[in-house]
This record gives sequence, structure tokens and C-alpha cells, in this order.
Amino acid sequence: MIVSCRAHHPDVHIHLIRAKISGEKIVSPSNSSSPYMKMIQYEIKMIKMFKGFDRAKDIQYVYTPVFSSLCGVKLDSNNKAGYLLSGSMWSDGRISIGQCDLVESWDNLSLSQKKNLNYRYQMGCECRINTCYTVPCASTGENECLWTDWLLDNSLNGEQARQYACIRRSDTSCGWYRGGPPPEKDFLDMTDP
Repeated sequence: MIVSCRAHHPDVHIHLIRAKISGEKIVSPSNSSSPYMKMIQYEIKMIKMFKGFDRAKDIQYVYTPVFSSLCGVKLDSNNKAGYLLSGSMWSDGRISIGQCDLVESWDNLSLSQKKNLNYRYQMGCECRINTCYTVPCASTGENECLWTDWLLDNSLNGEQARQYACIRRSDTSCGWYRGGPPPEKDFLDMTDP
């Protein structure tokens, strides 16, 4: 079974935390004996909440299906590895992560991504990121940044994902910002010739 998910730039996740994994165990819902309902419960130490999860101030566990065919993800719980995690919150307040979420080792993030998490991604909350898979690919409005990593690098972890943040400019349009000088001076504007 092949599972495919819509790609996400690190900037677009609504719920985003940095956490260290400190343990794991297999849990089953009390009303099911099916092996397909089993989940891995990862015990985490939340280091920082970047955005979202407003109802859960102190997240201690995240859950994922046991099977990768059900979008489950495997995290390293032996070395107390650090991760950047996005996910969704169930109605009972538990946090679920899966293959369609951003699950990235903290050590694999670029310096730009780490800085953008703290300072720039929130500047683009009104902006939308549109992933370009094929040509032609055009912007549908000023509140949008075109993410072209797939077209240019044949990868969703290319230059834009690793080095840029989509932020709102002073004229209220959105554009890619790499860092360094003030935002008005260093945009990668995909609409310029």
C-alpha cells in the first residue's frame, strides 16, 4: 500500500512543537482487540511550543499508528533524540502524529529553519504557501508564496524549505525571505522575470 500526502513547507504547520523523545510503548484502545488499532505512545519532554495546541499546555505524549501503512512514524526513543513535530489534536486532547505531518530530527534542521521557527514563520501567518509540482505554476493572489523546491530540486526538502520563510511584506503582499537584511531587501519574488 502506497500512502501519499500533500507536502508541507515547515512554515505552514498549525501545530508545531520541539520535543525530546524519552520513551515509547504500544497501547491499544480499551474497546478494541484489533492489532490495527494499536498505537505507539511516545513519551516526550516538550522543549518549546512554536504554535498551536492551545488546549494542551503540557504535552507529555504523542501517538502514532504502529503500522507505517496506516501512516505511523518511527521515532528514536533510545537516544533521547530531539524532533520538530507537527500533528493534530484529538477531541480528548491527545496529540497524533503521522507521515503527513512534519516529523523532523532537530539536528537535521538548517540554521535558517531554526531561526525562522523563533522569529520569522509567525510573520507569515496571513500568507498561504502553494506547492508547485508541475509547470505552469502560477500564484493565485498576493497572499501567496509559490514553493518550487519540487520543480527545481526534485525534492521537497530543497533550498526554499531549508533556507526561506514566506512572510508578509509591508505592502501586505507575501514573499520569500532568506534572512540577513530587513525583509524588504531580500525577497525571492517568484513573479519577477
